[in-house]
Amino acid sequence: MYDTFGGPEVLELREVPEPHAEADEVRVRVAAVGLNPMDWVLTSMPEVAQQFGITLPSRFATDFAGTVDEIGEGVSGFAVGDRVYGAATGRAAADWVVIDPSGADTLRHTPSEISDEVASTLAIAGMTASAALAAVGLKAGDTVLVGGAAGGVGVFAVQLAKLTGARVIGTASEGTFGFLRQFGVDPVAYGPGLEDRVRAMTPDGISAAADLFGTEAAEAALALGVPSERISTIAAPNPPEGVRATGGINAQPEDLQRIADAIVAGELTVPIAATFPVEQIREAVQLQAGRRVHGKVVVNL
Repeated sequence: MYDTFGGPEVLELREVPEPHAEADEVRVRVAAVGLNPMDWVLTSMPEVAQQFGITLPSRFATDFAGTVDEIGEGVSGFAVGDRVYGAATGRAAADWVVIDPSGADTLRHTPSEISDEVASTLAIAGMTASAALAAVGLKAGDTVLVGGAAGGVGVFAVQLAKLTGARVIGTASEGTFGFLRQFGVDPVAYGPGLEDRVRAMTPDGISAAADLFGTEAAEAALALGVPSERISTIAAPNPPEGVRATGGINAQPEDLQRIADAIVAGELTVPIAATFPVEQIREAVQLQAGRRVHGKVVVNL
């Protein structure tokens, strides 16, 4: 929990009264929490927290996985003992999280083949990646430039793009090139000169772009002649004119099932970059917020 807005140092472990499921609610005993940039943005930027209805004091994190241990009256589709995963904005990092499956929260059954650690990473990153690709109408035969390809959303986006039959060029630091190549991505260094480097890699040009970190890849795509309606951003407050700003809220309900099915089929891999016990949640957030991690960061409860 935290009482003031700030960096990882404001997070504290605290004993609170045990919550219980009321009518139409499900209580989940949390096993793992997957971190996202959204989590530390909410703790450090009051103006953003207000947009999501976050007030102080607040709990922390959004993505979780665990087991249903209490069911409220009127709930259908879930039973005590079910393994589940999902998203509960700003309150996932706790022994228990109470979810309204028919409301704004997200709750899905966890396939037996998927661990709690992996399941805890799926909701926000998976839905955001799906929305970013859907916004540009990605299809087989496209060559897509993915900005921030090695990050927590990027590892989903590049693999989903490959599954559509697209060629993927991903921006990253040179130290992550080998990491990206294992997913069939053609890596390219971000930074000044990106447009020229991409042009040299693709004499026939690129046809779409999804920028998952700022606007550098979006601007390079525009300079390379990609129509603005075939370019998306997820983390840019002021994207170039005509570029499609999107996010997980624009994903379709079936997107998470598609991702889970791909994991079970061995078609999509979720790289867990680091795991931490909940007692080290500050260190976990600090690592994730540094934006240098390759894959997902998970906190175990």
